[in-house]
Amino acid sequence: MKIGGEMNLISLVQLGTVDYATGLHLQQQLVALRKEEKIGDVILLLEHSPVITLGRNAKAANVIASAEFLAQRGVELFECDRGGDVTFHGPGQIVGYPIFDLRGFATSDGKRKTLGAVEFVRRLEEVLIRTCTDFAIPTKRVPGLTGVWTDPQREHSPNLSFRAQENDSQNRFLESRNLLLAGATANTASEAKLAAIGVHISRFVTSHGFALNVNTDLSYFNLIIPCGITAKPVTSMQQELGKPLDLNAVAESVSRNFGIVFSSQMLWVETLDALLGRAVGVPMRPPAELRQMRSEDKGTWA
Repeated sequence: MKIGGEMNLISLVQLGTVDYATGLHLQQQLVALRKEEKIGDVILLLEHSPVITLGRNAKAANVIASAEFLAQRGVELFECDRGGDVTFHGPGQIVGYPIFDLRGFATSDGKRKTLGAVEFVRRLEEVLIRTCTDFAIPTKRVPGLTGVWTDPQREHSPNLSFRAQENDSQNRFLESRNLLLAGATANTASEAKLAAIGVHISRFVTSHGFALNVNTDLSYFNLIIPCGITAKPVTSMQQELGKPLDLNAVAESVSRNFGIVFSSQMLWVETLDALLGRAVGVPMRPPAELRQMRSEDKGTWA
């Protein structure tokens, strides 16, 4: 979908807490609608209740805990059609499911009109790297691995934002945020995984996506060998900064960075009903009463 023939339009819906089975069914419905061109590109941001998921390439041995222990901790177990191995989703984690038709996004060199799977994953990594930069957490890619990792060689600094020179209003936003983050220091001595990425692509339409550890209870990762990687720990934005973060502030950063990295205009849509009714959101701004990431009323992962 284009605006004035120049810019893609991505609708964003923030859902609160959703159990994994419901989230999976919802993705399947939206993928079908996207293939039929009944909806445009959309990204869902949500939290899952505790769940361990196994991708197409998962090894059962990477789930360390017994079924009985998982039940005691209230953790569900699901197999799904994404690539990759084993990962965890739970409260305090922002999960993003982009339902995109890759034929609407040109490659970075402009030579092809359809975005390939590898470049799509690299762009998801870039969104999350930039989001972490907004919160003064230096991150990087690790060669041969998918996802976003802390960079212990770079100190946390309020001057890391890639948008520092973009415009005055954005500078004021970043300066206010950085005042809160000044003095934050890394709590991990080696590179640690901050975000996992996993996708499935069918007839050019994507599903599944990313999981960014914001205020996640990291003890859940002791139940598995995350993505089958034993040599590197898992971390969270809270652990890196030494304080919990506002999930909605992180969600807003994710939205802005999707707009930049995918050269698209982001439209926040209040509800799924509004999305399916083709209602128009408010460009680049969240709804007046932003749906909370934590509801009080109840490809490759790597």
